[in-house]
Amino acid sequence: MATQTLLSESVLGWSIFTFILLVILAFCWFYIRKYQSRQESEAVSTITAICALAIALITTALLPVDIFLVSFMKNPNGTYKVWAESNETRGQIEDTVLYGYYTLYSIILFCVFLWIPFVYFYYEEKDDQTKCSQVGNALKYTVGFVIVCVVLLLIGAFVPLDPPPSTNSTQWEKVQYLFEELGSSHGLPALSFSISSLTLIGMLAVITYTAYGMSVLPLNLIKGTRSVAYELLENTDEIEDVEQQIEKLKAKCKDGRPLSSRDRRSLQTLEGKLQVLQRRGRHLEIAERNCCTKVGSALRPFKIILGVFFIIVALVFIVSLFISNLDKALHSAGISSGFIIFGTNLTNPLNELLLVLQPVFPLDYILITVITVYFVLTSMAGIRNMGIWFFWIRLYKIRPKKTRPQALLFLCMILLLIVLHTSYVIYSLAPQYVMYGSQKYLAESHTPQQGETTGNFTTRVCDADAPQDQCVVTRSYLFLHKFWFFSTIYYFGNWVFIGVFLVGLVVSCCRGKKSVIEGEVEADDSDMSDDEYVH
Repeated sequence: MATQTLLSESVLGWSIFTFILLVILAFCWFYIRKYQSRQESEAVSTITAICALAIALITTALLPVDIFLVSFMKNPNGTYKVWAESNETRGQIEDTVLYGYYTLYSIILFCVFLWIPFVYFYYEEKDDQTKCSQVGNALKYTVGFVIVCVVLLLIGAFVPLDPPPSTNSTQWEKVQYLFEELGSSHGLPALSFSISSLTLIGMLAVITYTAYGMSVLPLNLIKGTRSVAYELLENTDEIEDVEQQIEKLKAKCKDGRPLSSRDRRSLQTLEGKLQVLQRRGRHLEIAERNCCTKVGSALRPFKIILGVFFIIVALVFIVSLFISNLDKALHSAGISSGFIIFGTNLTNPLNELLLVLQPVFPLDYILITVITVYFVLTSMAGIRNMGIWFFWIRLYKIRPKKTRPQALLFLCMILLLIVLHTSYVIYSLAPQYVMYGSQKYLAESHTPQQGETTGNFTTRVCDADAPQDQCVVTRSYLFLHKFWFFSTIYYFGNWVFIGVFLVGLVVSCCRGKKSVIEGEVEADDSDMSDDEYVH
């Protein structure tokens, strides 16, 4: 009977995970195809982008399965279920999840340090070269990424894990126990360090793109776009004005006199501006006839409602993140411990909601998936509005149906790193949920009137005070907190994220409505983004 119960509950958890897997693959295919260039489409880069993004999302989707399994080991009264009473059985179940993380994180390292760089440099070297020279040059550049990966793995394998001394001995005893438990797995420190390093880069991407996207996406939905007819009229007036200025300059040389260098520069600038305005006019005319523009106008009320919903969700996230960080600042052992806390001491709205939904599987799974997709959408909104930059140099623009293969690979690399950091963001938003799920344990009852009592015991929610054999910690939590100094950096990164979101919110509020052809035509186009291939 116990074996059948274990089998049925495990099958339920993994069946839902399989369904989510199929949904993720469909989402990734649609997402990449939406932004892929029509003229420069490449099968290998498309498959690479879809697979890389899917692996990142699947890794995040494994988190609720991990929490589900540790939660369903126990009954609501705090006792272990019959099939989970054996330490060996519980270890086997958690090892299955751990091996899943091993596999997915290893694939992520393969994508980031070998597969994506090779495909990227292969298409960078495409012009006027043979296939063999393309492959050779791509391998030459990819070796540098492989060396970085090897260095990270070696550092992770040999870096000292002993935490620094702390006055809070009780807290550190628990931290040391968790580190020792996770450190017993061969090769895990090296993999964990490498993934944590990538997650650190993902944190920078989240601060740069996601924080801004969380403000710009809902406000753009609420404000809508400018009128196509008004933009056409305005563009026509500008064209007439520029043509008049060009005619005045050309009139100066009708008698055969050459134009001065200043006038030649002005004429060249005006002619470039005229070309941009003419292209803009063609795009506006197509947008005016496009049925999608008319449907968008009809759906305006729905967009406003969706925008209001998104801004509410963003504010809930920010409030939850602020409360979580404040909790760490007040109740953790401090900077030298990575601001690690066990359980929650302040009421966190998202944490409470997930704890309520968790027993009714898969409601929490759906919520985590929605959170992940929301992060991807807001990140994409930030990337599309800002473009892909290297410091002050813009490398690529991201446009629907006009994104080059190299830009698409850059996009997926950034989104992959962002989704990697999402696991830690979810922990920051709901630490109790990520660490213990809905587990409870039995403690000796000294005050029978408080809590649920079972004989001489009281049922309590799992926290740092629980006996080590009474509460099972998720593998995800242990993986995230293998190295305390990364947790410290993530903690301060959360404060920066909150600040960037508030600044982005103010900037987005001050900006006017965007053009209906926003990003399609720009004066500083430097990439082949199909601007002239209007269909």
